[in-house]
Amino acid sequence: MSFQSLLKLDARLSDQLRVAEKPGLLRTIAVFFAHSGDSWFWAAALLLAWFFSDAYWKEWETVEFIGLGGLAVVVLGIKFLVKRKRPEGEWGGIYRNTDPHSFPSGHAARAFLIAVVATALAPGWLALLLWVWAPLVALARVAMGVHYLSDILAGAILGALIGLLGLQFYEALHVWFAGWAGFSFW
Repeated sequence: MSFQSLLKLDARLSDQLRVAEKPGLLRTIAVFFAHSGDSWFWAAALLLAWFFSDAYWKEWETVEFIGLGGLAVVVLGIKFLVKRKRPEGEWGGIYRNTDPHSFPSGHAARAFLIAVVATALAPGWLALLLWVWAPLVALARVAMGVHYLSDILAGAILGALIGLLGLQFYEALHVWFAGWAGFSFW
């Protein structure tokens, strides 16, 4: 199978999941989940929560915030290297105008990074909730016509990998700094 035939299959399967032009409950749910992974929302929510949190939550919020910043740099770098155009469509003008490239999906990457970090640093109930939420965000991006299936698959893998690498780096720093008498991040 050639690369071009794979891209055509990807476009055809993605189009079958699309609900952007179909009014109804499914479209409304897809819009909600498609927007729920927006970077500005997560950055603002994590910053705001940080000011009202105890040390336990501040740790999670800080690691998530830093991880999302690093992930954004990686995703944008790949997008500008690959330069795959988004699927044609009307919905998602803000995304289409500010970022015309679709590969990889930043929303899918962000959602899966958030779930991975939550698994390590947040309560179990929150990690479980975020693991249910992450694939819904990714699928909603296809359903609303701003990504192909391969975009969200690549984004999910990238987000999970960066999350795991970030946690390894965080743990190493945490152990190193903990060696200093009385030092605490928070």
